[in-house]
Amino acid sequence: MKRRALLKAAAGSLAAGGLFAPSLVRAQNAKVLRFVPQANLANLDPIWTTLYVVRNASVLFWDTLYGLNSHLEPKPQMVEAHEVSEDGLVWNFRLRPGLRFHDNEPVRAIDVKASLDRWMVRDNMGQIINARLDALEVVGDRSFRFRLKQPFPKMLFALGKVGTPVAFIMPERMARTDPYKQVSEYIGSGPFRFKRDEWVPGSQAVFEKFEGYVPREEPADWLAGGKRVSFDRVEWKVIPDAATAAGALQNGEVDWWENPIPDLVPIMSRNSSVIIDLADPLGNIGDCRFNHLYPPFDDVRVRRAVLMAANQADYMQALVGDNQKLWQESASFFTPGTPLYTEHGGEILKQKNIAGAKKLVGEAGHKGTKVVMLVGTDQPISKSQGDVTADLLEKIGLVPDYIATDWGTLGARRASREPVAKGGWNMFFTWHAGVDCVNPGANPAYYTTGERAWFGWPKSEDVQRKIEAWFAATDVETEKLAIREINRAEMDFATFLPSGFFKGYQAWRKNLSGIVQAPFPVVWGVTKT
Repeated sequence: MKRRALLKAAAGSLAAGGLFAPSLVRAQNAKVLRFVPQANLANLDPIWTTLYVVRNASVLFWDTLYGLNSHLEPKPQMVEAHEVSEDGLVWNFRLRPGLRFHDNEPVRAIDVKASLDRWMVRDNMGQIINARLDALEVVGDRSFRFRLKQPFPKMLFALGKVGTPVAFIMPERMARTDPYKQVSEYIGSGPFRFKRDEWVPGSQAVFEKFEGYVPREEPADWLAGGKRVSFDRVEWKVIPDAATAAGALQNGEVDWWENPIPDLVPIMSRNSSVIIDLADPLGNIGDCRFNHLYPPFDDVRVRRAVLMAANQADYMQALVGDNQKLWQESASFFTPGTPLYTEHGGEILKQKNIAGAKKLVGEAGHKGTKVVMLVGTDQPISKSQGDVTADLLEKIGLVPDYIATDWGTLGARRASREPVAKGGWNMFFTWHAGVDCVNPGANPAYYTTGERAWFGWPKSEDVQRKIEAWFAATDVETEKLAIREINRAEMDFATFLPSGFFKGYQAWRKNLSGIVQAPFPVVWGVTKT
């Protein structure tokens, strides 16, 4: 592919030492961590947006009531204890003492209520809680209570999940912000405070250790346990060019790169000062996202045509190369290798039937219809999927309009529900962490609630009934049956195109220790010599 030829040429220049970023300051201080994130941090409201880069920044300076560990178990974080009534309708929670916001004000139950009220509007699990809610009450400075109209056994998972939007706790005044508008200040509750005065979107974001943070006593494990940090500062350095980022890492100008592209891994592997490992054991699922509001993808026949014609191997090889240890085809919306995984109803993704898809597009009356594709070209996962899809659409009779943009701009534009003629879109390309796809609870991409759904706004009562059946399940076998039916219904409705399952790399300097595999960069427990 042309992309690979260009990357190989860039890699050759990198090896010759010609692409190092001269403006970066060499890391000299063991108390400063310089980190290259997956994309630019263009905004910082983890409830307003579901971008992973915003979530990853937010876990540094906001805390949660519960935290998911590496066994996918929600564990108490800001909460000291909770009690549940025998009928499952009343949940009482008590905050642990000593919690403070970064303006040194105490974290109170009224802050929690306001934060959860805002989160429940935007999050799918939150919306399900809200539909069952009789009242969310402040009982005292450190105590609050959910009173439900029907049981919700997955309450703790909802409050502690990694999937966006995460239920981060903010001061009441911030949490009163309209959920569809961005917050205007950044006062956190976590181990780092955000240095807004040093934030330069497109260049850097800085996080400074908050001395008032009191970690839990338990060992840290993903979002659970004691978040003990050894750095005074974490400096995010935005480097869109992959070869430049690789050069900066090899030259010691940065310490850790979140998502090195596979093409450059062999060259970096030759550097004895660099360590390369898998980033997340649960991997990712690609998502070619349809806008269900407007032609051509308001017609299920056209959506099915894309699924029918897609060759996941093309997508995966464009994403991560030929190493099949890093990817697999998967006729599923769920994470391979996890207990609930199923390919039931996924036959459409195994067809690779260009002729049949072209016929469907014609029957729907959309031969020659333009498809506006938003492609974040600074995000390799988005760009690779966009490149493959442009070729696919041409083959089945559609006309791709490839809009190259940066990931931050894409994150804003995909929220538009306007027609294409007024700045809208037909497709964009993203991915979902495997941890968000082990079940339908944490991933907003699965929900088909129309105007309340995630970007693309799919609407299917059949899919939603299947998802509700999973929420009602009280044992693993019933959950498995529900997941089978969800996968079949999502495939029939063609909610989006799952482009395959893949894993990615992370890379860091050898003088860092304590880096773990996780769905997000885990800074607590990491040290630098």
